[in-house]
This record gives sequence, structure tokens and C-alpha cells, in this order.
Amino acid sequence: MKKAIFAVLCIAPLAACTPTEQGATVGAVSGGAIGAAVSHNAGGALAGAAIGGAAGALIGHASEGGNQCRYRDRYGRTYVARCPSNY
Repeated sequence: MKKAIFAVLCIAPLAACTPTEQGATVGAVSGGAIGAAVSHNAGGALAGAAIGGAAGALIGHASEGGNQCRYRDRYGRTYVARCPSNY
């Protein structure tokens, strides 16, 4: 039960992140785990985390869509609309 609560507490902050940040986080964690499992040393884990984080960020950024910004209205609702021309 403690592990489940810990996992939820670690994952919950990702809800407020953009898709790019979420992709980078998931990619870095997955890459680090795979790198550690394959190489059995810290260097492999660091390399896997770096590669996974970069790949996850690229995939997350591609899923955001071009020229779209995220806004919040005065009631706290979030919506996506076209970015201003000078942005």
C-alpha cells in the first residue's frame, strides 16, 4: 500500500505539466530504467535517461500541435486557442 501511495504522489504532479514536459519525464524515467537494466551501471542509466528524455520531449512537443497556446479563464478553466501573432 505504501508503494502505491508513493507512486501516486510521484505521478500526480505531472497532471499540471504540458505534453512536452510529460513526455520528457516519462521518457527519462523509462530510459533510465532500461539503461540500468541493460548495462548494470550508473553510466548506462544516465545515458538512457538522457536519450529517453530527449526522445520523450520531442514526441510530447509533436503532440501539442503548432501555434496553439494554453490559456486559463477567470473561473480556472483551461482552454487551447491560437497563439497571438507576436508570441
